[in-house]
Amino acid sequence: MAARKSAATKSSGQKKYGDKASEKVEKTMREMKRGTLKSGGSGKKVTSRKQAIAIGLSEARRAGGKVPPARGAARKKK
Repeated sequence: MAARKSAATKSSGQKKYGDKASEKVEKTMREMKRGTLKSGGSGKKVTSRKQAIAIGLSEARRAGGKVPPARGAARKKK
């Protein structure tokens, strides 16, 4: 039987997310668990795991890390 591919790798064997992205997500997850992670717009405390991951990926994109485009950004191009 063939081994399953990880969600973080492409079918060609290339990683989908870079090291900078994983570092930023780890950092934001730690901040969320401590209760110090705030959302950018309103400044409210983040309690959702998905929102913390999205914030980490967004920071990695701004820092120039290897991250695929956001879901909404990919569809808006015409």
